Amino acid sequence: MIRVPILTAPTASGKSALAVRAALAAPVPVEIIAVDAFTVYRGLDIGTATPTVAERHGVPHHLLDIVDVTENYDVARFVADAEAAVQAIVARGAVPLLVGGTGFYLRALQRGLPTTPPSDPEMRRAVEADLTARGLEALLAEIRAADPAEEARMQRNPRRVVRAVELLRRTGRVPGAYPLRPPAFACEVIAYGHPADETTHRIAERTLGMLRAGWPQEAAWLAAHVDPDTEPQPTVWQALGYRDALAVQRGHLSVGAAATRIDLATRQYVKRQATFIRTQLGATPLTEAEAARLLAARLAGGAREV
Repeated sequence: MIRVPILTAPTASGKSALAVRAALAAPVPVEIIAVDAFTVYRGLDIGTATPTVAERHGVPHHLLDIVDVTENYDVARFVADAEAAVQAIVARGAVPLLVGGTGFYLRALQRGLPTTPPSDPEMRRAVEADLTARGLEALLAEIRAADPAEEARMQRNPRRVVRAVELLRRTGRVPGAYPLRPPAFACEVIAYGHPADETTHRIAERTLGMLRAGWPQEAAWLAAHVDPDTEPQPTVWQALGYRDALAVQRGHLSVGAAATRIDLATRQYVKRQATFIRTQLGATPLTEAEAARLLAARLAGGAREV
């Protein structure tokens, strides 16, 4: 089994730039695979901070802009795509580098996918109707009664909650109760973070920059393709900040007010990501400089079997 490095850090840490620098400096060809639940969607470039062609500096990137915003894209599809990309990169004699911060995607790569049965459309519709009528808290309480740890793993994601309740009602088991399919490769997680004050500054600078670069217009484009008021909440509208950016475009929020709201939500998300990295991925965050040195050493070794 091949060992594949993963570079991860909370949002606004500069993962993509660090990965590109490491790839360019490596003595072997390196190709980057994005591990992000939203950069897979075409048209969401500003709000998801998708690396531009110029920012990629000629380093091949995979799993960016691969589906339309109207399509469903889930963790199972991501794992299949990532595994195929890893195999193709290794076959070309290059080193695959996984880069991203979507926790449940990273965990699925590291541990494997649950062997849960396929969704039942009729039951799913019933659960979605319950979500609309009773709200997210009622469904979370149902999961909590069966398995409190499973409720925590939902991270209040409506789509995941609907799936968990659907499965619980059909089988009496939550998704986490199903065994995992063994992963196709071994993962070596390299994680890092920044001090709190630096993180706050980076988030504020990035948010304001994205709002000024056209994020409100991008959110309006998204609203024209996917109704943000659909229940359950469409996956693409779960991306941080898009509703606030849309409110700016519609004249309901000033840029400053939207930035304040997005900054707070992002800081809260960063804390959840940092906790996930430690508790779910088993990685001890390094400084950025330490992570860069470790990554350079790992890439210099080329693709390795374990």
